[in-house]
Amino acid sequence: MFLINISHAIFVISASVLAMYGLNMLILTAFFVRRYNLKPVAHFPKKWPDVTVQLPVFNEIQVVRRLIHAVANLDYPIDSLDIQVLDDSTDETTDIVKKLVVSYKEKGLNIECYHRLDRIGNKAGALASGLQKAKGEFIGVFDADFVPPPNYLKSIMPYFTFRKVGMVQTRWGHLNALDNPLTRAQAIALDGHLVVEQVARSRNNLCFNFNGSAGVWRKKCIVSSGGWQIDTIAEDLDLSYRAQMAGWEFRYVSDVVSPAEIPVGIHAFKRQQFRWVKGSVQCLLKHASRLVGFAEFSIWKRVQALLHLGGYLMHPMMLCFLVFSIPCMLYTDINYVFPQWLGIAGLGPPVLYAVAQVMAYPKGLLRFIWFPVLMLLGLGVAVNNTRAVFEAIFRYKPNEFLRTPKNSGSSVSIYDLYENKNDKTVWLELFFAVYAGSSFLLAIQRMPALAPFLALFALGFVLVGFIGLLEINRASRFAETWKSEPAFMDQDM
Repeated sequence: MFLINISHAIFVISASVLAMYGLNMLILTAFFVRRYNLKPVAHFPKKWPDVTVQLPVFNEIQVVRRLIHAVANLDYPIDSLDIQVLDDSTDETTDIVKKLVVSYKEKGLNIECYHRLDRIGNKAGALASGLQKAKGEFIGVFDADFVPPPNYLKSIMPYFTFRKVGMVQTRWGHLNALDNPLTRAQAIALDGHLVVEQVARSRNNLCFNFNGSAGVWRKKCIVSSGGWQIDTIAEDLDLSYRAQMAGWEFRYVSDVVSPAEIPVGIHAFKRQQFRWVKGSVQCLLKHASRLVGFAEFSIWKRVQALLHLGGYLMHPMMLCFLVFSIPCMLYTDINYVFPQWLGIAGLGPPVLYAVAQVMAYPKGLLRFIWFPVLMLLGLGVAVNNTRAVFEAIFRYKPNEFLRTPKNSGSSVSIYDLYENKNDKTVWLELFFAVYAGSSFLLAIQRMPALAPFLALFALGFVLVGFIGLLEINRASRFAETWKSEPAFMDQDM
């Protein structure tokens, strides 16, 4: 009886947490609509201030040229701009970077390559090291897969005429959103965050974050807030909350768009998700207690901040919901423990993502037809993301930074394919596909209202697990080819 009661409690709690996050997505969508036309105010400066653009790169052979060319062609006074290529690479990326730096220096550009022989602190360590040498009053940051437009800095710097503004974040675009169903689904997810959620939070006086790229910081804000710290792998989210609690204001500018690459394979997507999830939960653990008692923020602002930092807790809640659905259906009348308002909360994700597509693109509803793929993808990565949550909670490999493979439209490198052979979560995903399928069959008899949710779980795990197996098979074949033909790796690069 005790175990049955525990099962009921876990099921109800997980379902309620999922419903809470779904309802909050509806709230954020309403906030977005209410304040959409409340644009941040900007004033053009009399003189363009000095800006240092930092480009943290790590083994980015396939995209680093594109990045440096784009930043070198920013339309900004050459005397007020310097560029730092913060290179932690261990491959031929360094040679490419050094040649490009020499070439652009000969053209009069203030650009330097800083190559670290270690990777202490990962990206945060590179940014902190570069900050010590930065000449600019403002610091722009772009990851290796971004292509900022030429007018980027001149579009952003007017928002810093207000001295309390410490950071301005801009929207990410997508270079390869239409490549395949996976990239289409990820584009919808990113747009939901960047088009709706960031606008809703920024224009309703709620905490929001620097997204790690395509943003500009006031150097004084970084320094006074404690600088880039290496105790989490989400240095962007960590500094964002420290700065806002230190009294700095942020701006979000959705009209300025810097396109970037979306991971083209399930392995790359899972690695990116794993890092984002683990880093976010690390930040939640780091800041939650201070946020709860932070009287300078309203109660509502604190609640939203905690929901923001804890957003990825939905994934272990998904697994709890699934795992304990069977014992609840077998040993109780689940109609009394199933939150009836979960159906309303389920409208949160599709409404938010649909609004994002409609507001961002002329034919947004045509792009939104790929939302079912996103829904299955979000459920299917629950195992991968739950593992990341537990690694953060138990401080397992706290500084492990898994880079996201990028390919610039070409085939994925042999390094990333070889790593893909060791993806063990695919077998757990297939196990949960079978479990969800069994739960679905039971729900048809015991509680038909629950059956659609469980069917989606089964399909989601099948999708992610099956694609994962295909990629593992491809990785194995590529690895065998590499062993028999060593020159193959150079050709792939």
